[in-house]
Amino acid sequence: MLKVLGSLTPLPAAEHPELLAEPVAKAIAGLTGIEVAVIDPALADTAAFCEAYGSAPEYSANCVVVSGKRAGEVRYAACLVLATTRADVNGVVKRRLDVRKASFAPMDRAVELTGMEYGGITPLGLPADWPLFVAPGVAAAEAVVVGSGIRGSKLAVPGAVLAALPNAEIVDDLAL
Repeated sequence: MLKVLGSLTPLPAAEHPELLAEPVAKAIAGLTGIEVAVIDPALADTAAFCEAYGSAPEYSANCVVVSGKRAGEVRYAACLVLATTRADVNGVVKRRLDVRKASFAPMDRAVELTGMEYGGITPLGLPADWPLFVAPGVAAAEAVVVGSGIRGSKLAVPGAVLAALPNAEIVDDLAL
């Protein structure tokens, strides 16, 4: 696999559940090609991670949790875009969720609903009823760096694996 983790030493993720949030460990069971590497939790944010470990930003993907309301019902989704772009939350995502206004979900709510740490939320292991909107650049990547559900490690995941996740939908105009 492409060396997206920079100077870090990758390990087979399925063999190291202690380096993953519980929902992530469950979600990767049976998946192949996923690697994990230990990082300093203070360096979990994309820019700090890339600088500290020599991983190019174009190899990182950000997973953001968004929410919106329609008829009193809160709707959630996750968006996965390359770190060199941003998700079109108030255009594409709003229309896909069929809500009046979409915004980033409150941190405490995103953490509670995903069972993951803020700054480590990943598309692997998200709630089963959430759509996962994936930018084409992520899906086409040989591999990208994403969170592991905790701030103390990162995953390297083939784009094809991410695109094949349950509820994943490639959305052409998701990334700006």
